[in-house]
Amino acid sequence: MVSAPKVTLIEGDGIGPEVIGATCKIMSATGVKIDWEVCEAGAVVFKKGLPTGVPQETIDSILRNKIVLKGPLETPVGFGEKSANVTLRKMFETYGNIRPIQEIPGVLTPYSGRGIDLIIVRENVEDLYAGIEHMQTPGTAQCLKLISRKGCEKIIRLAFEFARSQGRKIVHCATKANIMKLTEGLMKRTFEEVAKEYPDLEAYHIIIDNCAHQMVKKPEQFDVIVTTNMNGDILSDLGSALIGGLGFAPGANIGDNFAIFEAVHGSAPKYAGKNTINPTAALLSGVMLLRHLKEFEAASQIEQALFRTLTLDKVLTRDAIGDKGSASTSEFTDAIIHNLGKPFPNYKKRDYKPLRLPHVPAIPDLVKPHTRCVIGMDIFIESSSQITEIGSQMEQLTSNTSFIFKGISCRGVKVYPSSVPQLDLSDLLCCRFIGQDGTAIEDPQIYAILEQVSLHYRWTHLEKLHVFDGTIGFSKDHGEN
Repeated sequence: MVSAPKVTLIEGDGIGPEVIGATCKIMSATGVKIDWEVCEAGAVVFKKGLPTGVPQETIDSILRNKIVLKGPLETPVGFGEKSANVTLRKMFETYGNIRPIQEIPGVLTPYSGRGIDLIIVRENVEDLYAGIEHMQTPGTAQCLKLISRKGCEKIIRLAFEFARSQGRKIVHCATKANIMKLTEGLMKRTFEEVAKEYPDLEAYHIIIDNCAHQMVKKPEQFDVIVTTNMNGDILSDLGSALIGGLGFAPGANIGDNFAIFEAVHGSAPKYAGKNTINPTAALLSGVMLLRHLKEFEAASQIEQALFRTLTLDKVLTRDAIGDKGSASTSEFTDAIIHNLGKPFPNYKKRDYKPLRLPHVPAIPDLVKPHTRCVIGMDIFIESSSQITEIGSQMEQLTSNTSFIFKGISCRGVKVYPSSVPQLDLSDLLCCRFIGQDGTAIEDPQIYAILEQVSLHYRWTHLEKLHVFDGTIGFSKDHGEN
C-alpha cells in the first residue's frame, strides 16, 4: 500500500485558515489522501519575537516534505524583518512563480467569453526584487538590477517544460531588452538560444509594454509568457484583473527541490472569521498542488465541480455579486463538494503530464569566457560643482597617465563634454576613464586614479568596464561616441 504524500500546511494569517480549511476539505472529498503536517509562519510567529516569521520547526518540515500548501501571510508593520512570504520563497530557492490566468465560467467580467487561458512564468529570486539598494548620495538612491545567465536559463527552461506538461503550443518571452540591453537583453538572448531545444513549441519575443497592451487588447492570443521578476509581478496582477480579481488567482512557487502553492491575495484581516471570503484562489492553488502530485483526475474533478457551482447552481460569494444573495465560505465549499464527480459541459480537459523540472548546472560560473580584460572604469562622485570645472579637473588628473578621460554623465546622459543645453543635474555624477587605445588596465592603475580623484571629490562607488570574448560588457551613455 502506497503511503499518503506528506505536505507541509501553513494556514496563514487573517482569512488564511478559512480559505485553506475550505481547500483541504474539498481536496479530501475527492478521495485523495494527503498527510498534512500543520506548521506556523507569519504574524503569530513575528509576535512571538522571531524576526524572520518562519520558525525552525516549519523550516524542518519543508525540508522533509518538499511541498507546501500555504495561506496568505501578513507583512509586518512596525515589527519583524522582511516578509515571511519572501523569506520562504528565497530560503527554498523557488525560482519560478507560476500564475495561471484562466477565464472562470460563471464569473462575469468585461472579457467573459473570450477564452482567456494563459500562464505567466515569472522569475522569482533576482532582478530588482533582490532588493539591493543604496543611497549613493544624500539625494540619489540606487537599486541594483542583477540578472544572471543561470537565472534566465532556469526560468526559461521551466516555462518551456511547463508548456509541454500542459499541452500548450506557444511561449512568449516579455522583456525590456530594447532599453536595458545587457540585463533584460540577457533574458532575450537566453530565450532565443534555449528555444532551439524545443522545436515542438512556437517561441516569440515581445517587448514588455507591448505585452501588457496586448494582454488588455487581446489576451486570448497568449499561451505561456515568461518574464523577469518585476515585469512578472505587474503582468500577473494585470492578468488576474482580466478574470475577476485576486480572489480567483492561484499561484505556485517552483524550485529544483521545493514547491510552495499559495493564493496570491493578501490576508484581508478585516474579513477574518466572518465566513464570507471567496476560497477559489486557494482552491485552485490546491488544484495545482494535486497536479504536481500527479493526481490529475482529482484536479479535474475539483475544477469541474467549481465551474458547475458557479454557473449551473449560481452559488457565488460576495466578491462576485456583492452581499445580497451571496453564499458564505462554508456554503460555497459544501456546494462544490456536492458537485464533485459531475461533469461540466464543454469542459476543456487538457492532456496534463508530469512537469519535468529542467536541469541547469549548479556551478556559480555557468558562463566561462575565453578572453577577458578591463579597459576602463566608471567612478561615481558626489558633487555640486560646475560640470566644466569637474571635467577640467579630471582631464588634468589623467594628463600623464595611461587613461583617457572620456567624460561625465548624469543618469545615463553625457553632460561633459557636451554641446547640448545643460540638463537639470542630480548630485551623483559618473566619470568614465578608458585605457589609452582601449588597452587593458590593471588594478594598481585604477587605484592610482581613484586616489587622485578622492583628493578632490567624494566618490561613492566604482565600476570596472569589462570586455568578455571581445564584446564590451557595459552600456554607453546617451550622447557618447
